[in-house]
Amino acid sequence: MNVFKFGGASVNSVDRIKNVAGILRNYPNEKLLIVISAMGKTTNALEKVVEAFFAGKKEEALNLFHIVKETHLTTAKYLLVKNYNSTEKQLVDFFTEVEWLLHDKPVREFDYYYDQVVCLGELLSTAIVSAYLNEAGISNTWVDVRDIFRTDDNFRDANINWEETQQNVNNSIIPLYDKTNIVMTQGFIGCTDENESTTLGREGSDYTAAVFANMMDAAAQTIWKDVESVMNADPKQFPNAQPIYELNYDEVIEMAYYGAQVIHPKTIKPLQNKGIPLYVKCFLDPSLKGTYIHDESVKGLPPILVVKDNQVLMHLHSLDYSFVGEKPISRLYQLLAEIKIKPNLLQSGAVSLMLCLDDRSDKIEKLAIAASELFEVQVEKGLTLLTIRHYNQSILAEMTDGKTIVLKQQSPDTVQVLMK
Repeated sequence: MNVFKFGGASVNSVDRIKNVAGILRNYPNEKLLIVISAMGKTTNALEKVVEAFFAGKKEEALNLFHIVKETHLTTAKYLLVKNYNSTEKQLVDFFTEVEWLLHDKPVREFDYYYDQVVCLGELLSTAIVSAYLNEAGISNTWVDVRDIFRTDDNFRDANINWEETQQNVNNSIIPLYDKTNIVMTQGFIGCTDENESTTLGREGSDYTAAVFANMMDAAAQTIWKDVESVMNADPKQFPNAQPIYELNYDEVIEMAYYGAQVIHPKTIKPLQNKGIPLYVKCFLDPSLKGTYIHDESVKGLPPILVVKDNQVLMHLHSLDYSFVGEKPISRLYQLLAEIKIKPNLLQSGAVSLMLCLDDRSDKIEKLAIAASELFEVQVEKGLTLLTIRHYNQSILAEMTDGKTIVLKQQSPDTVQVLMK
């Protein structure tokens, strides 16, 4: 048993979907569970739908959603012949799930509506790909992961109920392999006991695959991407980025923690718990070596660069010049947990604290207002956070040349620089 995860770039066109079939033909007798993300930029498009709806722009939301609908129906028409009518009906059922919501007015928080709408991307992509594979002679069974993954109602970053989800896997997924070698389902999404869709955090499809791998005692998990391997930097930002052919779990967790987009932060732990290796392979050329991730020590790694734009620095100063002690810091962490926002960098002084955060305007405003009861608050926007693992002075100097450094933290392994 192996678990494959295909990202959005691997299914963003008719040719790419046909390429997935070509890859799977290399595993004719393998039992596979396949997790597939939303096609291309569908998640971004659905986010715009939610934003328009929540802002009260009903017609704009419906028009934006119409584009998503037509894109997927067109893809299905180009791919399918005998399975088109049944697949179209399935897609229309999914469309209806969202359209009834868009005709209403928002009465709950943004994150709730985000999950109800954005989850559609994975459902549409898997329905189309599953139908195409069946038509192409690659027999598979499609499953709605919302029937399997039970979560809490922490919308946009839901937590999985492991016990109930394991029971669902045992009762509903494993028996399917008596009839088929391939089960296809969605990444990124789950469902509450109240039958409300949830998402597991952006890029959560990797995590979905890892949870399945853990619960099904998979031999390995493979993530198929549009790069030859894990790289030491984002090749879109750094054309000279180098491939890394071998990593261990700890290093990948560090990379994910600092914001590297290759592997979702929560992906590694379910694999590590059962010693399941992770492979990152290139769907454009499966013959390439890729990256092997395991639990052994790996030496001689190159500098690993992570750049996060759109950062905010929140300056907090005690109101009466008293030391920033346990009580205000404890309250601050409580606020961060309540608002569900994580600092990317935190530095404390005698009477001040500085927090670097992703610029999520709604959450930044909530935090600033709540923190003003304890501190004087100033917010500085438009910053960039650079993290370098295994740094040397020359790469640090090169990356910060001409920049104004606002904040810097350094350890023997890692340096972080907030700059503008």
